[in-house]
Amino acid sequence: QVQLVESGGGWAAAGGSTRLACAASGDTFNMNTMAWYRQAPGNQREFVASITSAALTTYADFVKGRFTIFRGNVRNTIFLDMYSLKPEDTAVYYCKFTYLKDYWGQGTQVTVSS
Repeated sequence: QVQLVESGGGWAAAGGSTRLACAASGDTFNMNTMAWYRQAPGNQREFVASITSAALTTYADFVKGRFTIFRGNVRNTIFLDMYSLKPEDTAVYYCKFTYLKDYWGQGTQVTVSS
């Protein structure tokens, strides 16, 4: 089993920035692909960014140039730096860890106020 704990987020003003963190624990024997998704009220969960064990990154078009995903010094810890925030970035952000199957965190709220 793998457990994911997200932290960070909260409230931010439009144009501002914030950072999310996710730490995976449990049966995390190797570095694996980890990702961020988000879900706004009334919307489906959508992909935001991912990073492979080789630190290759992929971003959704709507966050390119504004968000940065990177790994921390602790194995299977990732961060998401979010800049130039927009009200439409308001959502619950979820961390995903993939090893044989997908594991999800509980989510952390990001609210961007105009």
